[in-house]
Amino acid sequence: MATIIAFKPNGVEECKFNIHAKCAFVFNAKEIWDHPSHDGHCLKLLTTGAPDHTDPICHLSGKKTKRLLYHCSDCKLNLDVIDALSARRSHLNMPWHPHPLLIVDITSRMICHICGDGDERGYLCPRCRLVVHESCVSQFVSQVITHPSHVRHPLKPITDGALDYTDGTCHLCGEDAGNLLYHCDICVFNLDLECAIKKPPPVALSNVKVHEHTRTLMPRLISFVCDACGTIGDRSPYVCVKCDFLIFHQECAQLPRVIHVNHHDHRVSYKYPLGSGPGEWRCGVCLKEIIWSYGAYSCSICPRYAIHSLCATRKDVWDGKDLDGTAEEVEDIEPFKRNDDNTITHFAHQHNLLSLNKDGEESNLCGACVRPIGSYTFYKCSESDCSFILHDACADLPKKKRHFLSPEPMDLRLRSKTYLKSCGACRLPICNGFIYSNFDLLCSSIPFPFIHGSHDHHLLYLELQYGAVKTCQCCGINEDRVVIGCKKCDYFLDFRCATLPLTVVLPRYDDHPLTLCYGDKKASEKYWCDICERETNPKTWFYTCKDCGVTFHVFCVVGDIRYAQPGGKVSSEFEFLSNNTSSRRFCKNCHSRCPGSFIVKHIYLDQAFCSFYCFKRFNWDLDIEWLFTTVKVICPPWVLEPNTST
Repeated sequence: MATIIAFKPNGVEECKFNIHAKCAFVFNAKEIWDHPSHDGHCLKLLTTGAPDHTDPICHLSGKKTKRLLYHCSDCKLNLDVIDALSARRSHLNMPWHPHPLLIVDITSRMICHICGDGDERGYLCPRCRLVVHESCVSQFVSQVITHPSHVRHPLKPITDGALDYTDGTCHLCGEDAGNLLYHCDICVFNLDLECAIKKPPPVALSNVKVHEHTRTLMPRLISFVCDACGTIGDRSPYVCVKCDFLIFHQECAQLPRVIHVNHHDHRVSYKYPLGSGPGEWRCGVCLKEIIWSYGAYSCSICPRYAIHSLCATRKDVWDGKDLDGTAEEVEDIEPFKRNDDNTITHFAHQHNLLSLNKDGEESNLCGACVRPIGSYTFYKCSESDCSFILHDACADLPKKKRHFLSPEPMDLRLRSKTYLKSCGACRLPICNGFIYSNFDLLCSSIPFPFIHGSHDHHLLYLELQYGAVKTCQCCGINEDRVVIGCKKCDYFLDFRCATLPLTVVLPRYDDHPLTLCYGDKKASEKYWCDICERETNPKTWFYTCKDCGVTFHVFCVVGDIRYAQPGGKVSSEFEFLSNNTSSRRFCKNCHSRCPGSFIVKHIYLDQAFCSFYCFKRFNWDLDIEWLFTTVKVICPPWVLEPNTST
């Protein structure tokens, strides 16, 4: 049995640090300066585990570290002691790479940089993270190639990245060349593995739909203006000598000819040049000028509609289908069939609907927009035991529509009343009513271009890249998915605030219509919300009555759940109830009196919640995946300081 040494420093009752006697002498190096995986910095031996500000993993092997490890305080690097000492003993110096290498079993976690596979013996460079199979490296380092895109000189392989006198990118695609690349010293030409071996671009393009002549690749760094899209390029274009040196980006050289975009109802076709004289075209996506002498997409039905080539083929605009040679189908978008002058059959309801215009239905909720029928004309189910009712305008909503929210056509359907859903744009919960694919009616009805009363310029749709955020000018909350805004002024709104109603009627609090106010920047006096009885900030958006002068928080007026109606389900155990009793319920989470029109109530237990925010906070462990991943929750103003007054 191995001898174990237990350490008990003075003043410490029990440290619980045990180590084999033989290991105590193996790990006697408190500092390592010349480790092959981290040369130049000091690695110190720690016996208390990885520091709190670092990940508790070995940055060499990826496995979790134990209490005993080596650590670099400058780089926040952790090395397992076994891996650190093994690497120090087993590193190899190979002539084809300047750093020491380790012989390792390459797994799926660290795939070979040449072939992209794992599960084989190979080499690992701890310093530059190079991973290659033994079989792959023997072929790569010994192979000087003559590439069709650079036939004048052979290209030699390099395994430690682009040389200092180059820009470090591939001169064909513009991507980072990485550690493994091919290089020409004479021409200072770099070629990454993707363009050299895996997916080399064709030297010539023929039978391309947007141009009739063969185009040839010019593999060099050269500044040019692409004739297909009108933007500047800096490397390796395709050229057509027959057409007075017509020049194209690589991605523009194979543009589709006929496509559908989500900003227009008709197909658009590529045209070069666009023609019709300078200064007369505006892009239907970005609203910027299109130079008539370059190529663009235009509509044969709408003579003044055109789109930049790059705007038309964006992933959020185009569905990726080239429709050239495909017959255009007439889509059935009619939502109902008219049986006679007063009766229709709507696709979303199983019974016939009667056209009516009479009193007695004003307070009933429309089955599409879930708003009161009011004084509008409407359709009502002909069956006496069915209460389905639709505004005349809602009954006429098309079954399919194209909208900038989705590159694919959106389908109109009736929301199931079984469970709550969230809108893909505003991310607010939807209970009932009609939706277009994954979007509620308000978000999917925003026109393009969108003009909002809070800003002087057009607001355009913007999908945010991973890690990017924009702050909403209305609520001040950061949005990390989609916004609508003006890049020029750095002015952005999230979809919840962009679709706030301009006027609202709340008979319970005021008989006059309330108007949305975009803030009074010069206000110095205090305002109070008549619903939650808390102070409002007059410099932010709020609702006000011009006749009475009262003010309301935006949240207190519109809440945080759209299209709620009595009986709607949140889950199998929670439903919506009208908050119309003489004594308002206490919220189970914030213990405030529920001020809104609806409450979320447990079907079996005596639990009521004033908002979706409080429902989520209290039921955080509910097994509803979308509850934590898709829905955007906003804290009600009365939750910060619970108010128990009536």
